[in-house]
Amino acid sequence: MRRAAREAVMPHYRTLLDAQIVEKAPDDLVTVADRKSEAMLSEGLAAILPEATIVGEEAAHADPAILDRLGDSLCWIIDPIDGTHNFAHGRPPFGIIIALAEHGETVAGWIYDPLNDRLCHARRGGGAFVGEERIAARTTGENPPVAAISVMLMDEAQRHAMKRHIAPHYTLTDIPRCAAEQYPRLALGINDVSVFERTLAWDHAAGVLWLNEAGGMAARLDGSAYRVDDRRTGMIGAASPAMFDALAERLNEA
Repeated sequence: MRRAAREAVMPHYRTLLDAQIVEKAPDDLVTVADRKSEAMLSEGLAAILPEATIVGEEAAHADPAILDRLGDSLCWIIDPIDGTHNFAHGRPPFGIIIALAEHGETVAGWIYDPLNDRLCHARRGGGAFVGEERIAARTTGENPPVAAISVMLMDEAQRHAMKRHIAPHYTLTDIPRCAAEQYPRLALGINDVSVFERTLAWDHAAGVLWLNEAGGMAARLDGSAYRVDDRRTGMIGAASPAMFDALAERLNEA
């Protein structure tokens, strides 16, 4: 991951030409750096576990049938640059995310912030780490709790319910538009809760595992576990199970 950041990502930070940025869907960008990073990571991960399927964000965009492989016996999942919108506009945060899944369940995950050389990583049952330090999720201690919630991907009814039933109980803050930053914020005392509408595997597999291993809670709105081969939308991330339960209850009543 550090090599991909050093050789494929950072040389293009704040140096991208317009021709090197493509809008593959409305408000969904890809850059030459994304493609270089994914190619480098795919090659390296294939050498580590040749028997594992590789599902990269850009490969899946080119061929959506690749998503059917997320439930394979072993599967590497790659987000070559998470937060591409930020990266393409020359601002932080952004990161690289890798997860390893076994039959649809994440067993290991890595989230790398190249600007700060911060590596968050976890393996199932083995705890959550930032670098070499094992960490335990902590809340902000604020009252009301701090919620990072975006209504950008919600429909009008969802937006109305969020503003009427949820917002009054929290201090709302901007989302970073980067899961590689949002999950650390939930465990490191910066945010208490967050609602994710789109829950693509490359954005969330590593972060869900890492937050849960830290003692926080990330799960579907009904409390069921996140699986990489589940194409449902909607999820809550929280600094503690109690924070999760409180927000889930309010969302259920909204």
